[in-house]
Amino acid sequence: MSSQSRSVSQAVRTRRSVREFLDTPVPLETIRRVMDTARWAPSGCNYQPWEATILTGEPLAALRDRLAGTPMQQPEYDWDGPKQDDKYKARLYELGASMFESLGIEREDKAGRAAAMGRNLTSFGAPVLLLCYFPRIVKEAQWSDTGMWLQTIMLLLREEGLDSCPQEFLAYYADPIMEHIGVSQDTHMFFCGMGIGYRDPDAPVNDFERNRVPLEEHVRFDGWR
Repeated sequence: MSSQSRSVSQAVRTRRSVREFLDTPVPLETIRRVMDTARWAPSGCNYQPWEATILTGEPLAALRDRLAGTPMQQPEYDWDGPKQDDKYKARLYELGASMFESLGIEREDKAGRAAAMGRNLTSFGAPVLLLCYFPRIVKEAQWSDTGMWLQTIMLLLREEGLDSCPQEFLAYYADPIMEHIGVSQDTHMFFCGMGIGYRDPDAPVNDFERNRVPLEEHVRFDGWR
Protein backbone atom coordinates (compact mmCIF):
# COMPACT_ATOMS: atom_id res chain seq x y z
CA MET A 1 0.00 0.00 0.00
CA SER A 2 1.08 3.58 -0.53
CA SER A 3 2.47 5.46 2.44
CA GLN A 4 0.65 8.48 3.79
CA SER A 5 1.67 11.96 2.64
CA ARG A 6 2.70 14.13 5.56
CA SER A 7 2.56 17.49 3.76
CA VAL A 8 0.69 19.15 0.91
CA SER A 9 3.91 19.31 -1.12
CA GLN A 10 4.46 15.59 -0.67
CA ALA A 11 0.87 14.85 -1.65
CA VAL A 12 1.23 16.90 -4.83
CA ARG A 13 4.50 15.26 -5.80
CA THR A 14 3.38 11.69 -5.07
CA ARG A 15 -0.05 11.95 -6.67
CA ARG A 16 -0.22 10.30 -10.07
CA SER A 17 -2.81 8.57 -12.22
CA VAL A 18 -2.54 5.02 -10.94
CA ARG A 19 -3.27 2.34 -13.53
CA GLU A 20 -2.93 -0.80 -11.42
CA PHE A 21 -4.68 -1.07 -8.08
CA LEU A 22 -4.63 -3.70 -5.37
CA ASP A 23 -7.97 -5.34 -4.58
CA THR A 24 -7.73 -4.20 -0.96
CA PRO A 25 -11.11 -2.79 0.19
CA VAL A 26 -11.29 0.86 1.19
CA PRO A 27 -13.25 1.57 4.40
CA LEU A 28 -16.35 3.73 4.05
CA GLU A 29 -15.24 5.93 6.95
CA THR A 30 -12.04 6.79 5.09
CA ILE A 31 -13.93 7.82 1.96
CA ARG A 32 -16.44 9.80 4.02
CA ARG A 33 -13.62 11.61 5.82
CA VAL A 34 -11.99 12.60 2.53
CA MET A 35 -15.24 13.74 0.96
CA ASP A 36 -16.29 15.67 4.04
CA THR A 37 -13.02 17.61 4.11
CA ALA A 38 -13.14 18.20 0.34
CA ARG A 39 -16.30 20.26 0.84
CA TRP A 40 -13.96 23.14 1.66
CA ALA A 41 -12.48 23.25 -1.84
CA PRO A 42 -12.62 26.69 -3.53
CA SER A 43 -15.94 27.58 -5.11
CA GLY A 44 -16.76 30.81 -6.88
CA CYS A 45 -19.81 32.51 -5.31
CA ASN A 46 -19.96 29.46 -3.02
CA TYR A 47 -22.09 27.63 -5.62
CA GLN A 48 -20.46 24.26 -4.82
CA PRO A 49 -21.85 22.81 -8.08
CA TRP A 50 -20.15 19.42 -7.90
CA GLU A 51 -22.02 16.18 -7.26
CA ALA A 52 -20.93 12.55 -7.15
CA THR A 53 -22.00 8.97 -6.59
CA ILE A 54 -19.33 6.65 -5.17
CA LEU A 55 -19.57 2.92 -5.81
CA THR A 56 -17.91 -0.17 -4.44
CA GLY A 57 -18.78 -3.85 -4.11
CA GLU A 58 -21.82 -5.21 -5.95
CA PRO A 59 -23.06 -1.88 -7.40
CA LEU A 60 -19.62 -1.27 -8.90
CA ALA A 61 -19.36 -4.81 -10.26
CA ALA A 62 -22.81 -4.46 -11.85
CA LEU A 63 -21.81 -1.21 -13.56
CA ARG A 64 -18.64 -2.77 -14.95
CA ASP A 65 -20.59 -5.73 -16.31
CA ARG A 66 -22.99 -3.31 -17.96
CA LEU A 67 -20.26 -1.18 -19.54
CA ALA A 68 -18.46 -4.24 -20.90
CA GLY A 69 -21.36 -4.87 -23.28
CA THR A 70 -22.05 -1.26 -24.22
CA PRO A 71 -20.64 0.54 -27.29
CA MET A 72 -18.84 3.83 -26.83
CA GLN A 73 -20.74 7.06 -27.48
CA GLN A 74 -19.58 10.53 -28.46
CA PRO A 75 -18.81 12.52 -25.28
CA GLU A 76 -20.61 15.81 -24.72
CA TYR A 77 -17.33 17.69 -24.35
CA ASP A 78 -13.97 17.63 -26.13
CA TRP A 79 -10.72 17.15 -24.22
CA ASP A 80 -8.60 16.72 -27.36
CA GLY A 81 -8.58 20.35 -28.48
CA PRO A 82 -4.96 20.99 -27.44
CA LYS A 83 -3.76 18.34 -29.94
CA GLN A 84 -4.19 20.97 -32.66
CA ASP A 85 -0.95 22.52 -31.36
CA ASP A 86 2.24 20.49 -31.90
CA LYS A 87 3.55 21.56 -28.49
CA TYR A 88 0.71 19.86 -26.66
CA LYS A 89 0.60 16.91 -29.04
CA ALA A 90 4.26 16.19 -28.28
CA ARG A 91 3.55 16.11 -24.54
CA LEU A 92 0.68 13.66 -25.07
CA TYR A 93 2.72 11.35 -27.28
CA GLU A 94 5.69 11.42 -24.90
CA LEU A 95 3.46 10.37 -22.00
CA GLY A 96 1.80 7.64 -24.06
CA ALA A 97 5.15 6.26 -25.17
CA SER A 98 6.39 6.06 -21.57
CA MET A 99 3.21 4.40 -20.37
CA PHE A 100 3.11 1.73 -23.07
CA GLU A 101 6.82 1.05 -22.65
CA SER A 102 6.23 0.41 -18.94
CA LEU A 103 3.54 -2.10 -19.96
CA GLY A 104 5.86 -3.80 -22.43
CA ILE A 105 3.59 -2.95 -25.36
CA GLU A 106 5.26 -2.11 -28.67
CA ARG A 107 4.15 0.85 -30.77
CA GLU A 108 3.03 -1.49 -33.56
CA ASP A 109 0.95 -3.66 -31.21
CA LYS A 110 -2.44 -2.06 -31.84
CA ALA A 111 -4.34 -4.87 -30.15
CA GLY A 112 -2.19 -4.60 -27.04
CA ARG A 113 -2.68 -0.85 -26.88
CA ALA A 114 -6.42 -1.19 -27.32
CA ALA A 115 -6.57 -3.78 -24.53
CA ALA A 116 -4.59 -1.50 -22.23
CA MET A 117 -6.93 1.41 -22.92
CA GLY A 118 -9.91 -0.90 -22.45
CA ARG A 119 -8.92 -1.37 -18.82
CA ASN A 120 -10.36 2.10 -18.26
CA LEU A 121 -13.73 0.33 -18.10
CA THR A 122 -12.69 -1.36 -14.86
CA SER A 123 -10.80 1.71 -13.61
CA PHE A 124 -7.67 -0.46 -13.62
CA GLY A 125 -9.03 -2.67 -10.86
CA ALA A 126 -9.79 0.14 -8.40
CA PRO A 127 -12.11 -1.09 -5.62
CA VAL A 128 -13.90 2.27 -5.44
CA LEU A 129 -15.23 4.45 -8.26
CA LEU A 130 -16.30 8.07 -7.90
CA LEU A 131 -18.65 9.27 -10.64
CA CYS A 132 -18.74 13.06 -10.99
CA TYR A 133 -21.51 15.10 -12.61
CA PHE A 134 -23.07 18.53 -12.23
CA PRO A 135 -26.28 20.41 -13.07
CA ARG A 136 -26.56 21.49 -16.69
CA ILE A 137 -27.12 25.09 -15.65
CA VAL A 138 -23.48 25.49 -14.62
CA LYS A 139 -21.02 27.26 -16.94
CA GLU A 140 -17.26 27.23 -17.58
CA ALA A 141 -16.37 28.82 -14.23
CA GLN A 142 -18.13 26.04 -12.36
CA TRP A 143 -16.30 23.42 -14.42
CA SER A 144 -13.15 24.99 -12.99
CA ASP A 145 -14.60 24.77 -9.48
CA THR A 146 -15.38 21.09 -10.04
CA GLY A 147 -11.80 20.49 -11.14
CA MET A 148 -10.49 22.12 -7.97
CA TRP A 149 -12.81 19.92 -5.92
CA LEU A 150 -11.56 16.79 -7.68
CA GLN A 151 -7.92 17.83 -7.15
CA THR A 152 -8.66 18.44 -3.48
CA ILE A 153 -10.08 14.92 -3.23
CA MET A 154 -7.02 13.41 -4.88
CA LEU A 155 -4.63 15.18 -2.51
CA LEU A 156 -6.68 14.19 0.53
CA LEU A 157 -6.61 10.59 -0.69
CA ARG A 158 -2.82 10.76 -0.70
CA GLU A 159 -2.92 11.96 2.90
CA GLU A 160 -4.83 8.76 3.69
CA GLY A 161 -2.29 6.61 1.82
CA LEU A 162 -4.70 6.09 -1.07
CA ASP A 163 -4.34 6.73 -4.78
CA SER A 164 -6.59 7.66 -7.66
CA CYS A 165 -7.00 7.83 -11.42
CA PRO A 166 -9.22 10.59 -12.82
CA GLN A 167 -11.00 9.27 -15.92
CA GLU A 168 -12.51 11.55 -18.53
CA PHE A 169 -12.54 8.34 -20.62
CA LEU A 170 -15.76 7.31 -18.88
CA ALA A 171 -17.57 10.19 -20.60
CA TYR A 172 -17.69 7.78 -23.56
CA TYR A 173 -20.21 5.83 -21.47
CA ALA A 174 -22.19 8.68 -19.91
CA ASP A 175 -25.62 7.29 -20.84
CA PRO A 176 -25.35 3.87 -19.16
CA ILE A 177 -23.48 5.33 -16.18
CA MET A 178 -26.11 7.95 -15.46
CA GLU A 179 -28.90 5.44 -15.92
CA HIS A 180 -27.14 3.01 -13.58
CA ILE A 181 -26.85 5.55 -10.77
CA GLY A 182 -30.32 7.00 -11.35
CA VAL A 183 -29.36 10.56 -12.24
CA SER A 184 -31.34 12.30 -14.99
CA GLN A 185 -29.39 13.57 -17.98
CA ASP A 186 -32.13 16.12 -18.56
CA THR A 187 -30.95 17.97 -15.49
CA HIS A 188 -27.34 16.81 -15.08
CA MET A 189 -24.26 16.22 -17.21
CA PHE A 190 -21.74 13.46 -16.55
CA PHE A 191 -18.18 14.74 -16.25
CA CYS A 192 -15.72 12.01 -15.29
CA GLY A 193 -14.93 9.02 -13.14
CA MET A 194 -12.18 8.56 -10.58
CA GLY A 195 -10.80 5.18 -9.60
CA ILE A 196 -9.79 5.07 -5.92
CA GLY A 197 -7.76 2.52 -4.00
CA TYR A 198 -4.27 1.44 -3.05
CA ARG A 199 -1.70 1.39 -5.84
CA ASP A 200 0.14 -1.82 -6.69
CA PRO A 201 3.73 -0.88 -5.78
CA ASP A 202 5.14 -3.62 -8.00
CA ALA A 203 3.38 -2.55 -11.21
CA PRO A 204 5.78 -0.73 -13.59
CA VAL A 205 2.86 1.27 -15.02
CA ASN A 206 2.63 3.01 -11.64
CA ASP A 207 6.25 4.10 -11.75
CA PHE A 208 7.10 5.27 -15.28
CA GLU A 209 8.67 8.69 -15.76
CA ARG A 210 6.32 11.62 -16.31
CA ASN A 211 7.87 14.87 -17.42
CA ARG A 212 6.74 18.37 -16.53
CA VAL A 213 7.85 21.36 -18.57
CA PRO A 214 10.08 23.97 -16.87
CA LEU A 215 8.32 26.54 -14.71
CA GLU A 216 9.34 29.37 -17.04
CA GLU A 217 7.24 27.91 -19.86
CA HIS A 218 4.09 28.40 -17.80
CA VAL A 219 4.69 31.34 -15.49
CA ARG A 220 6.03 34.88 -15.77
CA PHE A 221 7.20 36.83 -12.74
CA ASP A 222 7.06 40.63 -12.79
CA GLY A 223 7.70 43.36 -10.24
CA TRP A 224 10.49 41.72 -8.23
CA ARG A 225 13.94 43.33 -8.20
